[in-house]
Amino acid sequence: MRTRIYKEVFFEASHRLMHYTGKCFRLHGHQWRAEVWIDGPVDGRTGIVIDYNCIKDVIQQFDHQVILNEADPMVPCLERFHPVITTPGDPTSELLADRMAKMIDAEAARRGLDARVTRIRVWESASCYAECTYEDQ
Repeated sequence: MRTRIYKEVFFEASHRLMHYTGKCFRLHGHQWRAEVWIDGPVDGRTGIVIDYNCIKDVIQQFDHQVILNEADPMVPCLERFHPVITTPGDPTSELLADRMAKMIDAEAARRGLDARVTRIRVWESASCYAECTYEDQ
């Protein structure tokens, strides 16, 4: 039997979209929200699919961080003062959702768990989110 669990995590982070024409071209911050659905078997000993704190810990790596495209000329300037998380493209909610899902899957595998993200939503604001689904994988 496989079971689905859900975890919601909030984090604060700044980003900019250097290939976007509009306000989001400028460095700005959000209170982000990630919603994660994970499927897997319930462990016979612990009774859980994956520790909710594992999901939280992966997403919290983005908390109070600056997230920029790895090609952004701001990266070397800001790195003199603060670590920068870089992404292979503009750090949109779409890109961050997929990256977080892969990070959570990797952490589950590292722990020897047969648990996988089946859906993830990353909210950039109270009215905007990107959702990736992986149920067919």
